[in-house]
Amino acid sequence: MDVTVATVFEAPRALVAEVAGDPEQAVRWFSNVRSVRWHGAPGVAEGAVVDLVTTFLGRELAYTYRVLELVPEQRLVMRTEQGPHPLETTLSWWDEEPVDGSPRTGMSLRNTGRPRGMTTLASGAVTLGMKRAMRRDLERLRLVLREHTVS
Repeated sequence: MDVTVATVFEAPRALVAEVAGDPEQAVRWFSNVRSVRWHGAPGVAEGAVVDLVTTFLGRELAYTYRVLELVPEQRLVMRTEQGPHPLETTLSWWDEEPVDGSPRTGMSLRNTGRPRGMTTLASGAVTLGMKRAMRRDLERLRLVLREHTVS
């Protein structure tokens, strides 16, 4: 499975990366994330480890992620160390052409992996479900970012 979705936000790249790249903010915009717990001091840095409890297709799933790569305001890569199946999540940010002088930021969200025991037929359904959920999540992120730009 390799699923990527992308969109453009009417917000500065620093804000989009700050909110989207913070696992503690994930409970606000990732519809499936229920809780976040850091191993050690909280904070996104290469090598940091965080537990995420999620729900997907009606099941509760617990993952332990490690931050593999962080290029501030450009790219964040995390990979599961423990969980029901291997998964790598990549968030990328870039500047888009401003409109009426307002900053705009492009963002992509990519999940790659292969759930254990998944057949080819089932993987297509899971991939479609994941793509729909990821698109909804980016729309939820849009609402969270609006809260930040209004306040």
